[in-house]
Amino acid sequence: MLAFSVPAVADDQLSLSTGFDYSSGKYGNTTSTDILYIPVTGKFESDKLTLKLTVPYISITGPGGVVQGIGRVRATTAATKTTNSGLGDITASAGYNVYSVDSLAFDVVGNVKFGTADANKGLGTGKNDYSAQIDGYYTRDKTTLFATAGYKIYGAPAGVKMSSVPYGSVGASQKLGDETSAGVMVYMAKSPSAAGSDQQEVTVFVSHKLTPSLKIQVNILNGLSNGSPDFGGGVMITGYF
Repeated sequence: MLAFSVPAVADDQLSLSTGFDYSSGKYGNTTSTDILYIPVTGKFESDKLTLKLTVPYISITGPGGVVQGIGRVRATTAATKTTNSGLGDITASAGYNVYSVDSLAFDVVGNVKFGTADANKGLGTGKNDYSAQIDGYYTRDKTTLFATAGYKIYGAPAGVKMSSVPYGSVGASQKLGDETSAGVMVYMAKSPSAAGSDQQEVTVFVSHKLTPSLKIQVNILNGLSNGSPDFGGGVMITGYF
């Protein structure tokens, strides 16, 4: 969500990102669930088209019933924690810049989350999810305002009813210099499961170009509802080729 970029680059560009994201929350349970998410993301940008593929490693320590990115999908009374780890859900997306005039731009983006995470270990639902969204950007001087409105269709694992839900975000990024920018983003989503709660969270981030071809981004998250982690944070490093 934080790796946004103003659309439409002039030349073909390939980037590779990696890092980690850690979060912890109770999600309505009595015991917290801790999630470590380590993605490797490749992105290709060409004129108005952006293609992205993410292959993650994930480790979850908790009482069970919580899925990364969704929240609680099954209620549990377990007080003991177990740790499971392995390949997470591989995601792919394609975005196209449909409008770009002066300071205003809009992208249409389609996303597919493949159910590659082991559902038996509680690392995912084991089902594919599909979503479509519109991303908007408005830039004036050194400030960029951005927003997303989307709709996601969830695959339902055995014994769990999953609904299709809307989601969205709003935020702003401010250039603090030639190499550094900072911003804030608020994310909201309906819960697809009756066992969970709606997601509401705010993230503060700082991005800095270490070199013309290397960027680092740090973020801190605060959850505002039972559907989101209580807190979280992460670091991503991106190289451009």
